[in-house]
Amino acid sequence: MSDQTIFTRRDKTNYYLDLAEVVSERSTCIRRHFGAVIVKDDEVISTGYVGAPRGRANCNELGYCTRERLQVPRGERYELCRRVHAEANAIISAARSEMIGSSLYLVGKEVRTGDYIESASSCAMCKRLVINAGIAYVYVRDTRDEYRKIDVKDWIENDESIEGAYGY
Repeated sequence: MSDQTIFTRRDKTNYYLDLAEVVSERSTCIRRHFGAVIVKDDEVISTGYVGAPRGRANCNELGYCTRERLQVPRGERYELCRRVHAEANAIISAARSEMIGSSLYLVGKEVRTGDYIESASSCAMCKRLVINAGIAYVYVRDTRDEYRKIDVKDWIENDESIEGAYGY
C-alpha cells in the first residue's frame, strides 16, 4: 500500500454549486445572498450575484431593506426591491448563443443564519429570463451536498402566471 492519500473527488454538480456559493459571497442584499453560475459543455459561461444596478446604492450601504420594512412576504412584490437577482445578473453577462442548452447553478443563503434557503427557487421574473435565455436546467442547492435539478421545460409547461400564483 502506498503513502498516497485517498480522497473522494467532489461530484461535478456540487462543484458548480460550490462555485455559485462562492459567487454569492459578493451579494449586497442584507437579507439573502444568492449566487448563480451558468455552465455549458463543462465551461463556465457567466456568474451573477444579488446587488443593486450598477452605480446605485446597495442595501448593505443604505442599511435597510424596503421589502423588509414593508413586511412583504418572500417571493412577492419584487418591484419594491433594489436588487437585481443573481440569475438575471448572470444572464445579462452572457450571450444567448452561449446559454442555449446550458445549465444554471443557484445557491441561496440567509444572511442572519448562514443557512441555505429552504425551498429556494427562481422568482417568476427570473424564470422568464431563464426560459428566454435558452437555459435547459437549473440546479438549486438545498444542503451542502443535496440539490434539486429542474428541467426548464417544466416552467414553460406549468406557467404559474396563468393562475396568478405568488411566491415560490
